Amino acid sequence: MAKEFPLVPMKVEKISTKFRKLSGAIPNKQTIKSIEKLRQCEPISMRGQAPIIWDHSKGVNVFDSYGNMWLDFSSGVLITNAGHGAKRIVDAVVKQAKKSLLTSYCFPNEPRIKLVQKLVSLAPKGLNKVFLLSTGSEGIECALKLMRTYGRKVGGDKKNVVVSFNNGFHGRTLGSQQLGGSAAQKAWIKNLDPEIVQVPFPDGFRCEDTSFALFESSLAKLNIDPDSVAGVIGETYQGGGPYFMPKDYAQQLRKWCDAHGALLTFDEVQAGFGRCGKQWGFELYEVVPDLFCLGKGISSSLPISAVIGKQDVLDLYGPNEMTSTHSGNAVCCAAALASIETIQKEKLIKNAATVGKVLHAELQSIMAEFSDVIGFAPALGLVGGLQTIKKGTKDPDGDLAWEVVNLSYRKGLMMFAPVGFGGGCIKIAPPLCINKDATREGCSVIRESLKEVLNR
Repeated sequence: MAKEFPLVPMKVEKISTKFRKLSGAIPNKQTIKSIEKLRQCEPISMRGQAPIIWDHSKGVNVFDSYGNMWLDFSSGVLITNAGHGAKRIVDAVVKQAKKSLLTSYCFPNEPRIKLVQKLVSLAPKGLNKVFLLSTGSEGIECALKLMRTYGRKVGGDKKNVVVSFNNGFHGRTLGSQQLGGSAAQKAWIKNLDPEIVQVPFPDGFRCEDTSFALFESSLAKLNIDPDSVAGVIGETYQGGGPYFMPKDYAQQLRKWCDAHGALLTFDEVQAGFGRCGKQWGFELYEVVPDLFCLGKGISSSLPISAVIGKQDVLDLYGPNEMTSTHSGNAVCCAAALASIETIQKEKLIKNAATVGKVLHAELQSIMAEFSDVIGFAPALGLVGGLQTIKKGTKDPDGDLAWEVVNLSYRKGLMMFAPVGFGGGCIKIAPPLCINKDATREGCSVIRESLKEVLNR
């Protein structure tokens, strides 16, 4: 079972910078009392993050109700691309709510009409259909359904195999977890689908072989006929790294899918809307998928997701055969439109690319300083990670990663609990409105925390 952050008051050194303010005990007695009430009513699984009760947030900062301010390196969980509490988004949500139209099921509403048009205008040419949903996992489930339905349409019942990648993560629902590449996360599933298979992800760290030949040989070892593959799905970057595939690999994968009539699907739930310094993360590879799934940063706030793809794929089902209760919710669509407008008008994609270079340099510097315990430090745009390792190995050191995140929180830097293989990744994903100074300050807190943990 994963670690819990200690729910005990700990006196912290007073901190007052432009981006961080802390004083007193963190958490204090009132916070502990409130969280204890919460825990009486919620499952243990909801205890995985630092014990702070978020009261309000703005830009790159998160506040509690006692005057403490954290610099946020989490964006919630890669949600607030446009920044916390962006004015356009708040105003759009309030304006729509005041119209007293909070839901319309699948009946059309104006924000839904505008949002799907906007998303089509941003998508690569030829991907001109959008299906709005509620969560990233729901979008992945839809993509799985479409890949298989399309496969059977063009290749009969034998064309049913879906290929994903080792150590991947696509969500926590039944289909999305089977597509995921972690055996532990799907151990609860008794009857795994034998036609959902995983191959190594060419990250260059845990899998040093980054040749496309590995993809083909891995399928051969699994006795998979390439012509039986309905689709291949992968995260644009694996969230537990972040791990990116080589551009040449992605381009060969595109050609392979074309040659064998398989749909290429990218999970852009973490990567989209400027996170990687591009509108879409897959632009880094200079390929166009057949389908891609969106979530998290689509609204920088409220729950909404989408699947975008070709017309002949998205139109496989008839009226009322592929719906979702909250598809195209008017308030969520208004938030998404405002988020996209904010990202565009404030040039946050360009900012992500520019400040991302600073983040990359800082992480490389940290890795060089702590090379015996940090084995890999990838970053593109405003997503990066520090892979903690046990000395002399590539084995993840989840305890070290957790201690660094915990201590950083007590120094005014907010990150979510470590992720990835063995819980060894300290993930860094600030809002796209962050500047260079805040990025350097946050990284200095990580460096300071590493030193203190290692010197204990």
